[in-house]
Amino acid sequence: MKNYFNLQIGEEEKDKVLANIQSSISFSGANVWILACAIMIASVGLNVNSTAVVIGAMLISPLMAPIVGAGFALAMFDFTLLRKSLKNLLISTLVGLIVSFIYFLLTPFKDAQSEILARTAPNIFDVLIAFFGGLVGVIAVTRVEKGNPIPGVAIATALMPPLCTAGYGLATGNLAYFGGALFLYTINCVFICIATYLIVKLLKYPAAGFVDEKREKTVRNWITIITVLMIVPSVFFAYQFIQQQRFQEKVKLYVQQEFESKGSTIVYQKTNYNSPTSLRTIELAFLNKKFTAKQIADENKKLVGLGLPNTQLIIRQDSAFLAEASTKNIANNEVDNARRALISDLNAKLERYTFQTENLYKEASSIFPELTSISIGKQEIFSNTDSTKVIPIGLYQSEKPITREKQETLRQWLKAKLKVDTIEIFRR
Repeated sequence: MKNYFNLQIGEEEKDKVLANIQSSISFSGANVWILACAIMIASVGLNVNSTAVVIGAMLISPLMAPIVGAGFALAMFDFTLLRKSLKNLLISTLVGLIVSFIYFLLTPFKDAQSEILARTAPNIFDVLIAFFGGLVGVIAVTRVEKGNPIPGVAIATALMPPLCTAGYGLATGNLAYFGGALFLYTINCVFICIATYLIVKLLKYPAAGFVDEKREKTVRNWITIITVLMIVPSVFFAYQFIQQQRFQEKVKLYVQQEFESKGSTIVYQKTNYNSPTSLRTIELAFLNKKFTAKQIADENKKLVGLGLPNTQLIIRQDSAFLAEASTKNIANNEVDNARRALISDLNAKLERYTFQTENLYKEASSIFPELTSISIGKQEIFSNTDSTKVIPIGLYQSEKPITREKQETLRQWLKAKLKVDTIEIFRR
């Protein structure tokens, strides 16, 4: 049982591991070109919102090597290796920022896609991914058989996309995106390094030279301080993320219960959790439902009771709204969604109000010779509720009035022919 958790089993010779680490951290010649190409691929992937392209860039990126080197250096008190690792990490970071900055400065497509937005708000979950990804990475590096973990670690720890997103923030002048992405990049670097430090200590790699107790304590203290500085804001961002997810869930439930379940067709929906005024908003536009000012005020009063305080409901009712939205390309193509919803709703209405009545008069006149014409449709019945009722209606013309018995026979025949539960017939 003891051997199941023994990291010494399958471990590579320590000298060979260190030689590989030292040779891989240098950023010159081919490594710089590989990094620049990987940055360009990642930038294009973020720009066109292609997850597959971004993953490809992660796999060919050599960014992780100097971070792992720094972790080894700290654990072994090899300050020469630490300086070399940090120097090459700084060079690679600057190369990444410059290449991505130039790309996003020149590209005509400046919209922030979901792949970019996902890298602008780091939280505690990113800390966990970086730490455990780093653990897997350094364990794989110290094995004789490297196996499959290395590509997976490159994808999971995701050093490349946040660095490119920071370049996007610089190119577009969005300092919030730049700061958020750079913080995520820093989290990944720091916690991969800390994970490496712990595994190297666990595997008992020898110190590079004599280390006094005071210096060892200083290193541990700095690691603790940096860890706390990374974790505290990450926990805060995680709390904000969870609160935002709960808000979105409550909004979804409110919209479904108050509008969609009552047959109202929503053609536009947008929520704003962090507006500049700190007031959260829910914007809705309906296909054919109109609201009075009092109804909107009543709906806003409901929000507090549904766990949505400090939230305002805005109903878009102006006919020019969708036209205006199309010119401004409002978040994630809501206009296209509105058009698709409109077409779908019109098709549903067409199906709802019509029958397939081919050869209906020919069949009806053979049974009821008195008929000169017959038409079938569906009539919408309005009431004082939000919903409506639709019933089939039959209108016929005849040379002379038809007896009640024949009218009933005609009604029963139409029910069977049209496959409906009820139908009302009238003479025109």
